[in-house]
Amino acid sequence: MPTTTARLTLPPAITLSTSSRLHLGFIDPNGSLGRVFGSVGVSIDGHDTRITVRRTHQHPRIDGAKTDAQRERIVRYIAQLQAAFNVAQQVDIELHETPRAHTGLGSGTQLALAIGTAFTRLAGIEASTPDIARILERGARSGIGIHGFDHGGLIVDGGRSIQHAGRGTPPLLARQAFPENWRVLLIDDISREGLHGDEERRGLASLKPFPATLAAHLSHLVLMRMLPAVAEADFAVFADAVSDMQQTIGEYFAPVQGGVFASPAVARALEAVGAERKAGIGQTSWGPVGFAFLESAQEAELALDTARRVSAGAPLAFSIASGRNRGATWRAAEHRHHGADAA
Repeated sequence: MPTTTARLTLPPAITLSTSSRLHLGFIDPNGSLGRVFGSVGVSIDGHDTRITVRRTHQHPRIDGAKTDAQRERIVRYIAQLQAAFNVAQQVDIELHETPRAHTGLGSGTQLALAIGTAFTRLAGIEASTPDIARILERGARSGIGIHGFDHGGLIVDGGRSIQHAGRGTPPLLARQAFPENWRVLLIDDISREGLHGDEERRGLASLKPFPATLAAHLSHLVLMRMLPAVAEADFAVFADAVSDMQQTIGEYFAPVQGGVFASPAVARALEAVGAERKAGIGQTSWGPVGFAFLESAQEAELALDTARRVSAGAPLAFSIASGRNRGATWRAAEHRHHGADAA
């Protein structure tokens, strides 16, 4: 995302919107050929992160943070950006919309990249999205959120080089526009959070090596089924490929998350959907959000009815999304004086 360096043209504030992503699976968690992980994912509409960042000469403010932890992360991001670029710029940050954290939608990375992009634009600093991700310590395993921030669509990244100690953003290997008619039903178990932080690191360290034969199977699946299916809008092949990849990865991570799905309630709902119609079923990252890709908006509504019917009383939230085939968007915003809070 290019930036301007002409100080006189810099806006006083920027409003930036970026999308969530679904992580459809790792290709080789063991790195048997020298590159570890490698990821497949897709950007989606409907669960956006939207913020406004304003330059200020007063004590900076953060409005709209949902938790103390989120507020503390934002404070840390600003300090990291100031140190990395050797600038004293202070900013107010207003959070208009953010997804629930630690659900598998990549909200932490999108918030970090949104703040970093707005901060550098307001300061007239040229910085790429991978630069910002490195400074803010995002994308430790997957590059899907970083490349999705720039491009949207279906993304495949090449993982991290073991030889070079995983430096840099996993390279973008393929990007395809996601078919406009396809939809995805999302089911969130709001009583749970997915693994994150130290718990996630311990969980990954406890797993047995990922068999090279399975990595080969997943590579073949992505290259010769998933990518061609998206290119040709062949939903049946795509759905089968997603379900196959998710079952393979889910079984590998099952000892850490307690099953192929982190949430039994989500698993039951998706099983019912899959029994009634063609769907690509799985869980994004560590969940608890599960998904079912459907061929049309009508199919998605019918799947939603099924999921709700079998989930009466369960702490589940449902939504339908489409793919997002563009990266983050931003616009200049007006300055807001301290004390001028929205009514």
